[in-house]
Amino acid sequence: MAHLVEVEFKGNRREFFLWDYPDPPPLKASIIVDADRGEDLGLVHSLGELAQIRNGGCAHGCGTAAPTRKALRLATSRDKATAAELSRLNEESRRKGMDRVRANGLAMKLSDAEWQWDRKKLTFYFTAEKRVDFRNLVRDLASLFRTRIELKQIGVRDEAKRLDGIGRCGRQYCSASWLPELRPVNLGVAKDQRLSLNPAQISGACGRLMCCLRYEHEFYVQSRKRFPKEGKIVVTARGEEKVLAIDIFRERITLRSAEGETRVVALVDYDREIAQTTGGGDESQALDQGSSEDEAVTFEISPELMYTQEHEVATVREHVVLEPQPSDAHAANGNGPADDSTRAGDRDDSGAKRRRGRRGGRRGRGGDQGERCFGAFLPDNCNRLRQR
Repeated sequence: MAHLVEVEFKGNRREFFLWDYPDPPPLKASIIVDADRGEDLGLVHSLGELAQIRNGGCAHGCGTAAPTRKALRLATSRDKATAAELSRLNEESRRKGMDRVRANGLAMKLSDAEWQWDRKKLTFYFTAEKRVDFRNLVRDLASLFRTRIELKQIGVRDEAKRLDGIGRCGRQYCSASWLPELRPVNLGVAKDQRLSLNPAQISGACGRLMCCLRYEHEFYVQSRKRFPKEGKIVVTARGEEKVLAIDIFRERITLRSAEGETRVVALVDYDREIAQTTGGGDESQALDQGSSEDEAVTFEISPELMYTQEHEVATVREHVVLEPQPSDAHAANGNGPADDSTRAGDRDDSGAKRRRGRRGGRRGRGGDQGERCFGAFLPDNCNRLRQR
């Protein structure tokens, strides 16, 4: 039965191959594999059960299916010398490729170049913020290097993985050393871990959020389920206290009483006090007055905050009966004609013609009932309506 072998190439690129010989190759040995339209040289990265596990769950693997390509043989000293010569040509090819990119005026950056061991293919890895039409560039590179050219666009995380380096922790990049899959990382994982939201402190060398925030996130989420939420009012043996902070590593909780006294209690002691207070360990009797994301907060907005001089906004509509002005009372008693400030409703029994205001008016409003003030609870609005 063929052995499954994980082979590592330049730029931390890894692929899986089958080894048909009875004995598996040594770890870190150089072998020649069946590559794309030719042969290539790589190092044995993992074997046996470890290779099976990585093949079933990593991004560069092929899932549960076995690979179809095979590892041909162990590399000779001549093969290794050829590979060392290609390492020098890779950087030279990248520089020549950048010159052709500038000549074509393309907004792209060539991060790396990789010659195949048999020189039948040259691959350029580039990053770009937008879509790039590089058809003319491929023709120029093919005529320059006289081989098959392949351009691959990668992200900034993949670029950091290929180029490798030392992170702010003092160790090799996780993406280049052991992390099998580069999963997206958002700002929510930093909030769950109570980290600083300053991008300069939680970003890696690639300019994105550090990969370690993702694979540590599940630990924080599971650990916080054992603790009360910060800002919550709980009933303990000393009465009502507010949860100020929690320490998931030392399993401690900081509480503050209504008198302002602060104390630090262990999680085990806290659970014991809650169980004794609620008489059965039911923590639902604690007062949920903390600021939680999934709790509804009820608040009241003052009407003055909803009013501006440009837009008169009010959410409450009510009828207000204003005291009749002298001109309005005179018109209501029938002693004189109604002026422009009196806005009649529908036609009355005497056949008086309905009159509209300057802005079209509103129907169904009699002069003796006053104005319907949409912001009636604001004195400035009512005074403005009386002046009309």
